[in-house]
Amino acid sequence: MADIMSMTFDDKTTESLHSLILPPGEDFGIKSDDEDLHEDERLEFDAGFESIIVVDNLPVVPPKKFDKLEAVVRRKFSRFGVIKENGLWMPVEEDTGKTRGYCFIEYNTPQEAELAKENTNGRNLGKEHILAVKMFDKIDKLMNVPDKWDPPETKPYTPLENLHHWLADEKGRDQLVIRSGSDTEVMWNDARQLKADPVHKRPFWTESFVQWSPLGSYLATVHRQGAAVWGGASGFNQLMRYVHPQVKLVDFSPGEKYLVTCSSQKPSNPRDTHRVVLNIFDVRTGKVMKEFKESADEFAFGDTCGFTGVSWPIFRWGGGKEDKYFARLGKNAISVYETEKFKLIDKKSIEVENVMDFCWSPTDSIFALFVPELGGGNQPARVSLFQIPSKVELRQRILFRVSDCKMYWQSNGEYLAVKVERYTKTKTNTYTGFELFRIKERDIPIEAFELDNKNDKVISFAWEPKGDRFAVIHGDNPRPDVSFYSVKGGKVSKLTTLKQKQANALFWSPSGHFIILAGLKGFNGQFEFYNVDELQTIAITEHFMATDVEWDPTGRYVATSVTSGHEMENGFNIWSCNGKLLYRVPKDHFFQFSWRPRPPSLLSPEEEEEILKNLKKYSKKYEIEDQDISVLLSEQECEKRKQLKEEWERWVNEWKRDHEEQMLRDREASDVEEAEQVEVEELVHVTEEILPDVGIF
Repeated sequence: MADIMSMTFDDKTTESLHSLILPPGEDFGIKSDDEDLHEDERLEFDAGFESIIVVDNLPVVPPKKFDKLEAVVRRKFSRFGVIKENGLWMPVEEDTGKTRGYCFIEYNTPQEAELAKENTNGRNLGKEHILAVKMFDKIDKLMNVPDKWDPPETKPYTPLENLHHWLADEKGRDQLVIRSGSDTEVMWNDARQLKADPVHKRPFWTESFVQWSPLGSYLATVHRQGAAVWGGASGFNQLMRYVHPQVKLVDFSPGEKYLVTCSSQKPSNPRDTHRVVLNIFDVRTGKVMKEFKESADEFAFGDTCGFTGVSWPIFRWGGGKEDKYFARLGKNAISVYETEKFKLIDKKSIEVENVMDFCWSPTDSIFALFVPELGGGNQPARVSLFQIPSKVELRQRILFRVSDCKMYWQSNGEYLAVKVERYTKTKTNTYTGFELFRIKERDIPIEAFELDNKNDKVISFAWEPKGDRFAVIHGDNPRPDVSFYSVKGGKVSKLTTLKQKQANALFWSPSGHFIILAGLKGFNGQFEFYNVDELQTIAITEHFMATDVEWDPTGRYVATSVTSGHEMENGFNIWSCNGKLLYRVPKDHFFQFSWRPRPPSLLSPEEEEEILKNLKKYSKKYEIEDQDISVLLSEQECEKRKQLKEEWERWVNEWKRDHEEQMLRDREASDVEEAEQVEVEELVHVTEEILPDVGIF
């Protein structure tokens, strides 16, 4: 290398170099390998302004009040992070010395600046000033708005995807999605053919999970860059992307109009809590309708779960399928937003001291909230019903000696059941009772009732969908009891109690009438299919080590599955509504199973009743199809058995032939061995000995 570096060129060499004609351009026409790999990438340089905010609409004050205003601003904005030394600059007029009504504040990190903007923009400073806070790096964009408005380019119309094409399946089948290993698969449940018929399969389709929208129009996937939704008649095409880096959770509004995405960012200071970022997108356009950026402590109320102690979903939707309102639980308050402008109703939250939980009616703009006891029982607990948007309290129930409280809405919003665990007078034990709110009746009457043995522990509670019955698993024994109740006639009445059942979960059919008493996890997958109309058991089955149970949207079939938390028996089984096993699908590393939801029927109640009356007439067509399929399956089964028999006979014949050939080879080898046997005499040793002459007597 040193020799090369020390080389010199003579005059001829220099002349020849000058005579070379090189291609134009800095790279002389030779593309770098690195440029070829990253030709589409453009470096974005940090301008250094991400940590600076601009605060506008400040009071204009003379020089003698400058220090006081600066102290107020510094105190207000120091709550969200550390302001750098000389990081607060408030410009003044040169001639008068008065402030100009705005200032610049620089924080240590961009996260602190974002947090300050989110929590102060639009807030009051005194009675006459509403702050307008922007990020400094966004000001340049606002300053360069052209004076003349140019209309956007008109794009040619492209027809939208038919999001409900799958509902027109000729066989009336339902779809399901599964995840196993790196693959995500969408399938038809072809129960009549006793198999799962593939629709779409893609590896690495999502980085964590998939989720159907509530009406089944979209399938959401989660990625590092954000979320995406898929669907359409021509296959599962990507319909929209939602940019949200490091998104962890997603949630649809009930009417599928909005998508909520959530991520968590680590703080710059290890002693601080995580920072949660929430975006609410318009599902069709992908536009961000509302953005929230706050510390995890602001969302850690109620029963925390999900990640970093955040209760999920953070936003709970009200107003039924119209998606009119959404609300969140805060410290001593419930914040209710309307979706017309995505603002707080009346610009303020509903203040409720020490509120612990709330839940919306599935159909109406009414929510129920629970407030626990305060002051050691001096202030009793209560459950209240609020009407939105008026914020009027419709009904209240005062509760004493309360240990815990859970609220359960019936799917039609007609009833609210409140399970209340109370302390005994000595406060050494607890017992369980129920408070039933009849929402649709005048003045919302409330009925209190208890189990036959009020000391029984309530393991599970479930309303019958669209019905007026509910089921309760209760008891302290390894095999608890299951009781069924009816709320017809204005009074709670018990229908029956099933003693000592291997069950710890309840799963009603979406159409009601049938229920599965499931023994999951510790009960090793014991299932009892029960007809509540007839109060009799239909079938008792088992799916060993089952972890999940899910009815299909029609209530015709039910799936049980074993996820990868268990090393054995991974996969899912499909059963009929009467407990008959139809088929099994084993899958290694099985993570997720989910039926595709169906939207509500477009038929009126009268039309549905007419169909039920004439069901025999309509069913003849399908009975003929079922018979044809049964014959086809029988023929396929016979053909399969015939093939198995032929394979068996072929194997037996091959074995006989090989066995006979082997016996022949063994016999020939034995004959050869006998022919080669020859007797051989061999002289081993000769000894000569002379005997002495002893004479004759």
